[in-house]
Amino acid sequence: MDIIPITTIDLTPNGDALYLVDQTKLPGRVEMLTLTKQEDIWDAIYRLKVRGAPAIGVAAAMGIYLAAREIKETEFEPFYGEFLKKKAYLASARPTAVNLFWALDRMEKVVLSNREKPVSQIIDALYKEALIMRDEDEAVCRAIGKNGVSLMHSDMGVLTHCNAGTLATVRYGTATAPIYRAYEDGLKNIRVFCDETRPLLQGARLTSFELKNAGVDTWLICDNMASSVMQKGWINIIFVGCDRVASNGDAANKIGTSGVAILAKHYKIPFYVCAPSSTIDMSLKTGAEIKIEERKPEEVTEMWYKERMAPEGVNVYNPAFDVTDHGLITGIITEHGIAYPPFYDSFVKFGL
Repeated sequence: MDIIPITTIDLTPNGDALYLVDQTKLPGRVEMLTLTKQEDIWDAIYRLKVRGAPAIGVAAAMGIYLAAREIKETEFEPFYGEFLKKKAYLASARPTAVNLFWALDRMEKVVLSNREKPVSQIIDALYKEALIMRDEDEAVCRAIGKNGVSLMHSDMGVLTHCNAGTLATVRYGTATAPIYRAYEDGLKNIRVFCDETRPLLQGARLTSFELKNAGVDTWLICDNMASSVMQKGWINIIFVGCDRVASNGDAANKIGTSGVAILAKHYKIPFYVCAPSSTIDMSLKTGAEIKIEERKPEEVTEMWYKERMAPEGVNVYNPAFDVTDHGLITGIITEHGIAYPPFYDSFVKFGL
């Protein structure tokens, strides 16, 4: 099918800038950013101009490559010292999405494996690796789509939360990949319900935007309507993305996901997490070890309103993510296949 023709993230053809869609401007305006400075790339990640775990990982890889280009040192040890400083700076942008750290660590390995070469060749190797990671991300998403569509049939209602679509990846998405594949395979009457996803409205602004523009039968609902549509029997399966998965299968995703999973358990609806293997952190025993990012209170009290919608001075708790207990998850769809409980054993079989 014709997925929306937006370049989510890439390097410019001559490799001297990061090129991405500013997701904070969607759906009202499609605005592309061309970024070269590390501070601007950090800001783009922090302010959610680029968001979604896979896209963050690719942005980090491209960002650290561009940062390495700025280093003036020509000997390896001084160059590596500066590289580590720039890596630590980019890593500070978002604390929860493991892809950020995975990508930066992978790029550091490129530096170390080429330490005997001139710095100019190390930078060339970083450039090539960033492009490889870009292409791998699309391939992984397509594989998730292929594995996920095996769970689908015609005349299905699908619920998703937040945005784990092509806008959150290089292309194709994770949680949306089975949906796109279902349309490509000719499945009929696939209807998708998008939670609006407060407080940043990624479902309303992004998922409904991209699915509608791709020709998918799309319905937007407020987060607190999820129980109602499940109760009516309109939902047959749930696909969500994730930012980090612990080795036991606990999954951190956009705030509100755990509530959707609890509802799904009550209504006996299969609940699947779509997770590239890069988001699975085998070093963590449980989701309790996942650091949850807390964001500014203004996102809740005034961000989307002409006038402030809460009293001045009120306390605000604004976690960006919550952790869904592995006991609520039917399966975790990866590029290697679908992992079922016990998840640790499934991950080991996948070679993670």
